[in-house]
Amino acid sequence: MSTLAEVTELTARVRERLRELHSGSAIGELETLPGGHSGLTFSITAGPASYVIKAVPPRQRPVGRNDVLRQARVLSALAEGPVPVPEVVAVEERQPAWFAMEFVTGEAVEPVLDDHRLDAGLCRTRMLALPAVLRELHRSGPPALEAADPLDPTAELDRWIRTMRAVPPELRQGAEELTTRIAARVPTGLPPVLTHGDFRLGNVLCAGERPAAVVDWEIWGYADPRIDLAWFLLFADHRNFPRLGREIPGLPTEDDLLAAYLDGHPAPPDLDWFRALARTKMAAIMGHNLRRHREGKHHDPDQERLPPTIAAMIRTARDILG
Repeated sequence: MSTLAEVTELTARVRERLRELHSGSAIGELETLPGGHSGLTFSITAGPASYVIKAVPPRQRPVGRNDVLRQARVLSALAEGPVPVPEVVAVEERQPAWFAMEFVTGEAVEPVLDDHRLDAGLCRTRMLALPAVLRELHRSGPPALEAADPLDPTAELDRWIRTMRAVPPELRQGAEELTTRIAARVPTGLPPVLTHGDFRLGNVLCAGERPAAVVDWEIWGYADPRIDLAWFLLFADHRNFPRLGREIPGLPTEDDLLAAYLDGHPAPPDLDWFRALARTKMAAIMGHNLRRHREGKHHDPDQERLPPTIAAMIRTARDILG
């Protein structure tokens, strides 16, 4: 079966389900929605309503980032809670599985990395609004979600060490020393909480100053809250991203964002270790992406700007460890 035929079949399945929800309304066609990092992502209209469709790619197993039903479950569990997420309106488990969620109007912009024309004051306001969202997420832990093996700091580190070792040696100079040092200092884990896995402003749709929906839940799990927190703080400073980052005057610092997250409570222990881990993770991801680009598996000329940032992530992670 061709990919075109498979998409045509998916379209028929989606339109049939939406007709049940919108009797008598015109149902549109699936339109590819750019920007997703997993599965297939489309938009579709049903009368005045607009939806996002996420589906398992044809002939691929519904595991990992392609397990769209797992994404639907966490979104459904968070519905009506304090963490803003799109509403899931339809789920079909027959493979290739898919689900439909409301199309939330908003912008998902990473101020120091994305090419944008947003006002600096608006960027600051949006960034300062996010720590409260992350804090509420870490308080959630919906009991309706399936049991999952918690991801402790050692398991999280092992994941990114494996990724780093798949990066060509010339792109990760100093990484072996870094991973040896960080592995020797793994702190005691905190009780696991519900984590997003990639929480940052670039994964939050904002309407004006307000966070409207946290999106991209491909790698959610139960883990140490400091994993989410340190990753979020990494994106506060353009200097963390040589040749990639852009300076925007007036943005909150890491300390500002951390204070907003803590809301008067004491800082968690060993946060510097997790900040070093976040930089190790970023270096591994960037190195992996650059390798794929050079192998012709994912063509993106902008990837050639990554080496200075990869080197900086490794260097500053070592500096943080002391």
